[in-house]
Amino acid sequence: MVDLAKHWQSVTWLSLLLWPLGLVFCTLAWGRRWCYRRGLLRQYELAVPVIVIGNITVGGTGKTPLVIWMAEYLQRNGYTPGVIVRGYRGTSRQWPQLVKKDSDAEQLGDEAVLLAWRCTCPVAAGPDRGAAARLLIENKGCNIIISDDGLQHYALPRTIEIAVIDGIRRQGNGFCLPAGPLREPARRLHEVDICITNGLPQKNEYSMTVKPGRIYRLTEPEAGKDFIYKRVHAVAGIGNPIRFFSQLETLGIDPIKHVFPDHHQFNKSDLVFNDKEPVIMTEKDAVKCRPWAEDQFWVLPIAVEPDETFAARVLALLQERKVGQEAA
Repeated sequence: MVDLAKHWQSVTWLSLLLWPLGLVFCTLAWGRRWCYRRGLLRQYELAVPVIVIGNITVGGTGKTPLVIWMAEYLQRNGYTPGVIVRGYRGTSRQWPQLVKKDSDAEQLGDEAVLLAWRCTCPVAAGPDRGAAARLLIENKGCNIIISDDGLQHYALPRTIEIAVIDGIRRQGNGFCLPAGPLREPARRLHEVDICITNGLPQKNEYSMTVKPGRIYRLTEPEAGKDFIYKRVHAVAGIGNPIRFFSQLETLGIDPIKHVFPDHHQFNKSDLVFNDKEPVIMTEKDAVKCRPWAEDQFWVLPIAVEPDETFAARVLALLQERKVGQEAA
């Protein structure tokens, strides 16, 4: 089976072969956005500002940790935020839903449960993000909404658009799916309000640093026991597993690497390796393993630290657009 992601970082025979399909994909994406901008397709009407944090590429860029940071930052500045998420791969037939820390990740999606686990504000999941936002506004009194992903979900109105960029992979070969990693043409980045880069920023981009937290045992997340192991089985069912393995190595850990598909629904047999080495995973994977966790399962949490000027820019835009709405 061909690994498309390996062909997305450069122009190869396969990416060239798929280029016409990528052109069709980008054209359809552009046409859909044009219809929303011209009012041919209707957007939701929401009474509160909406901050969309997304990306134009597939794969992990660090947007979910930034959503968690943003929720905490807005709370510190007097807002009552709520977070909405699609609930990708959730099997529930009832949407939207409020997400709790102990919600079933298989039903509502791993990212939704991770956000409920980490955020100190309400979280709602549903493919229709406008309906999820209304649920938080009407039931939880939220006065600002943060959308985890949704840059391409144009039925959701947005006050501020933030695009998160992978500082290493960036836009890959510059082709749209399936020839490359782009969900929209790269010029879309010139139209968002803020670009923030996970890694080394380029011109007109803010930067954020990803920092690993204290490793904890999945069965005792509050116990605070020290992680003393050097050789571990590292499992990753995320969009960019290489970053996770690199983080472990910077901590002096020697990982035996086990890569699974993004959003993989783990079962207990996936984590049986017939030796005594512990197993370490990301928080996104951990929420799916909690029901049958064992003492040898450990979790590496991460947090992001954006540039201070990024935080100030967000507040300035919110104030500027609030004044503009009031004037209108």
